[in-house]
Amino acid sequence: MSGFDDPGVYYSDSFGGVEAHGDENTAKRSQIKKRFREFLRQFREGTDRTGFTYKYRDELKRHYTLGEYWVEVEIEDIASFDEDLSDCLYKLPTENLPLLEEAAKDVADEVTRPRPMGEESVQDIQVLLKSDAHSSSIRSLKSDLVSRLVKIPGIIISATAVRAKATRICLQCRGCRSVISNIPLPPGLQGYALPRKCNTENAGRVKCPMDPYFIIPDRCVCVDFQTLRLQEAPDAVPHGEMPRHLQLYCDRYLCDRVVPGNRVTIMGIYSIKKVAAAKTKGRDKSAGVGIRASYLRVVGIHVDTDGAGRGATGSVTPQEEEELRALAASPDVYGSLASSVAPSIYGSEDLKKAITCLLFGGSRKRLPDGLTRRGDINLLMLGDPGTAKSQLLKFVERCSPIGVYTSGKGSSAAGLTASVLRDPVTRGFIMEGGAMVLADGGVVCIDEFDKMREDDRVASMKPWNSRPSLSPRPASPPTLNSRCSVLAAANSVFGRWDDTKGEDNIDFMPTILSRFDMIFIIKDHHDQQRDMTLARHVMNVHLSAHTQTEAVEGEIPLATYKKYIAYARVKCGPRLSAGAAEKLKNRYVVMRSGAREHERESGQAGLIPITVRQLEAVVRIAESLAKMKLQAVAGEEEVDEALRLFQEDQEMISRIEKQLKRRFAIGSQVSEHSIIQDFTKQVLHLMMRRGELQHRMQRKVLYRVK
Repeated sequence: MSGFDDPGVYYSDSFGGVEAHGDENTAKRSQIKKRFREFLRQFREGTDRTGFTYKYRDELKRHYTLGEYWVEVEIEDIASFDEDLSDCLYKLPTENLPLLEEAAKDVADEVTRPRPMGEESVQDIQVLLKSDAHSSSIRSLKSDLVSRLVKIPGIIISATAVRAKATRICLQCRGCRSVISNIPLPPGLQGYALPRKCNTENAGRVKCPMDPYFIIPDRCVCVDFQTLRLQEAPDAVPHGEMPRHLQLYCDRYLCDRVVPGNRVTIMGIYSIKKVAAAKTKGRDKSAGVGIRASYLRVVGIHVDTDGAGRGATGSVTPQEEEELRALAASPDVYGSLASSVAPSIYGSEDLKKAITCLLFGGSRKRLPDGLTRRGDINLLMLGDPGTAKSQLLKFVERCSPIGVYTSGKGSSAAGLTASVLRDPVTRGFIMEGGAMVLADGGVVCIDEFDKMREDDRVASMKPWNSRPSLSPRPASPPTLNSRCSVLAAANSVFGRWDDTKGEDNIDFMPTILSRFDMIFIIKDHHDQQRDMTLARHVMNVHLSAHTQTEAVEGEIPLATYKKYIAYARVKCGPRLSAGAAEKLKNRYVVMRSGAREHERESGQAGLIPITVRQLEAVVRIAESLAKMKLQAVAGEEEVDEALRLFQEDQEMISRIEKQLKRRFAIGSQVSEHSIIQDFTKQVLHLMMRRGELQHRMQRKVLYRVK
């Protein structure tokens, strides 16, 4: 029993040799950091024969000189330099990314020496990661991917203001006033638990209380951070399910990179954070212990579009580009594209041509004074129920590169444009984009447009014309991009179109109607021959729904159609030719004078005034017709077709019918001669408005122009 009381006899290493393990871990970390430093120093592009450049060394020097302390590194470059190094970064990014940033700081220190007076200390460098690997979806993020690098596509739907987060904090005890400085905080949204007790030796003093520490803000080191909300892309959502969301954490130079409505691909570290404790009234307080909420710590952002139309099918290969150009060079590409719009719906050729123009859109123009002219075309379908308006809307949502479908009955102005919400964490206001913001660069389809409340329709008018979507709260409102076409469907006031009521069928303000480039009145005519053909077509559609696999001759497959729209919108921006502009100018003057004469004769203003807005609408339609053929210039042929689509005869004929029926009531008698005289006068007026007839010799003689 000798030596039993010796305090050095009983010794237990309860942590399994921490010292040895710590030394080994430190050596491994320094080895990885050394390899990262060699990569940033030595990686080069090009060959010895053609000349090469040190990619990251030069980029670090250029950014540091400009005062931007960040560098973007491609993971494929690391893999080509050292496969094991990129594998370490993929599997343990939380440990190895700080080592890469330290290595970048060391290399920046080397390449920027000597630095000017007062800037001797080198700044921290942020490393952003980029990868060409295939992206996964939000639904595929499971627990086995926690603390791994992932790549996720989606839409940003809301963004908070930029706030400050401490990376190193300084604590002081309120009892003994001792200070603990330079305590590192983990990155992300995990937070930090303050020590419960003060460990300072206080011999002869009063013992420090529990929870004695408080933070000294002036001695903390902080960085900017911002939280975003990512929603999965509409084409990735399975049928019948709601789109899922994921919280994103961005810091330093990744803040303010995107706005709500942007399509993005995010590189980030899949992380977890503690869920805020719910109020456990009468329940077990231990419920929910160990449950964590997931979020993504962003290390790289790639914006897929700037709003000019995004190819939802990805980039076009050279072979596909050749096929698309061959399609554009075919003689009747306009007819083929129009007939491929909802081929299961019979008839409505002009309406399908107008929808094709809407899908392709005109050319967006930025003027020298900074103002912009929209290239998006707005279209209103107005008419009887059962005329396949909703089916056309659903087809456009499917074949547009970016399409959002919404119903007017349940839509508010905030749901269509933007809403201001209160952030549950900071209690500050954040903006969340609506349907028109999410459809930026595409088409928003609004069904049951007549069922919307009047004030909601008026509030959503502004983005249709000038294309910002405004937040209604602050005095200087922030803007979100809502550069989208609007395709709306509505019924008339009486349910069905009543020819005897004329313009009374339309219950929209002129300010809203003038914002639509084209308005189509769809009537359900009772014609035996047409009804027979329509019934036969519907029966064929139902009978061959499951058996028909190949497309009908002359129709373009939906995948090709979608790809062609995205390609044309990106690659082609046609302008009017001088001859077409001159012709359109003359026709516009004739249209204005014809509308003025009609107002004078009828004694009331027209429902849709002919203004410069309508002239720009014809220009946009002509540009979209040229874009279908991938032409750089829209000529006179395109202007003629645009005017034909714009000037629907239905509106004029309904006015004539209305005036004829107003001329005498039911049961009364009127001279047939006077009725024919009035009717002939209206037909002459219609031909003059088209520019086919002109008055000569003090309005005594008619001269036929064409």
